[in-house]
Amino acid sequence: MVNTPMLNTVPVTVLTGYLGAGKTTLLNRILTYEHGKKVAVIVNEFGEVGIDNQLVIDADEEIFEMNNGCICCTVRGDLIRIIGNLMRRRDKFDHLVIETTGLADPAPVIQTFFVDDEMQEQLNLDAVVTVVDAKHIHDHWDADEAQEQIAFADVILLNKTDLVSEAELEDLEARIRSMNIMAKVYRTQNAAIEMQQILGVNAFDLNRALEVDPKFLEEDAHEHDETVGSIALVEAGAIDGEKLNAWLSELLQTQGPNIFRMKGILNLDGEEERFVFQGVHMLFDGSPDRPWKPEEERKNELVFIGRDLDAMQLAEAFRSCLV
Repeated sequence: MVNTPMLNTVPVTVLTGYLGAGKTTLLNRILTYEHGKKVAVIVNEFGEVGIDNQLVIDADEEIFEMNNGCICCTVRGDLIRIIGNLMRRRDKFDHLVIETTGLADPAPVIQTFFVDDEMQEQLNLDAVVTVVDAKHIHDHWDADEAQEQIAFADVILLNKTDLVSEAELEDLEARIRSMNIMAKVYRTQNAAIEMQQILGVNAFDLNRALEVDPKFLEEDAHEHDETVGSIALVEAGAIDGEKLNAWLSELLQTQGPNIFRMKGILNLDGEEERFVFQGVHMLFDGSPDRPWKPEEERKNELVFIGRDLDAMQLAEAFRSCLV
């Protein structure tokens, strides 16, 4: 069982990690684990089309989606509003999890719980949990967001350990330790971890956060790398699986380093189940999901997040995969 939260306040877990690290996988584990807690979830996505919320398992928990901007800069007012609405149903949940975008600097999100009086009275920040992709984090060391996510973490899941060697893991752990010696680090595959390691841990320390960034309570905004963006493609109709596979294979061979993340839900021709597609850099995988519901519109939604992406070219190529 996880620990009991501070009296009369709701514990909050901020779940962060760079694109494709495994945050949604961890979130689904939190929602299905028998920890005896009712968990409310706020999911924030970088792209204008929300995919993650559709990949979160059907659950009784309160799940809210924010996909009109990154939670760390443009939509913090929305976050406060949603939490305010949630707190009117305080009896419906015991713990709040906020999944940030893969490009979020956690500092402004943390700031929310210390600069807003109502937030401070009603909530307590339990921990910042950061998922690190052991295979691909090396491609993003230069990204400020990735460094900030590690630096502010109270708990780090070094995920996808099955994709790298023991020597690489040791090097990676040493590098993480050089950036954040205080965080607890757990090695995981598919974000599998006992909940008592991440929920109810009472690990967040404001003084340590101020050591990481002495001005973080004073910052008003966070600037993203302007060359990094997201492109959302939404098309009705059925997809030819062979054409899609051929296109994606060529795309990754030619533009793989610039494509940080792909994810989508597709309507494959002749199939009764949704096809869920996920990709991180040169790795991609897809599998049938649940059946399409009778009242559900069968459409294809695909989101790319990466650097210097050509929206028109991607859209045309995607349409050429339609039956």
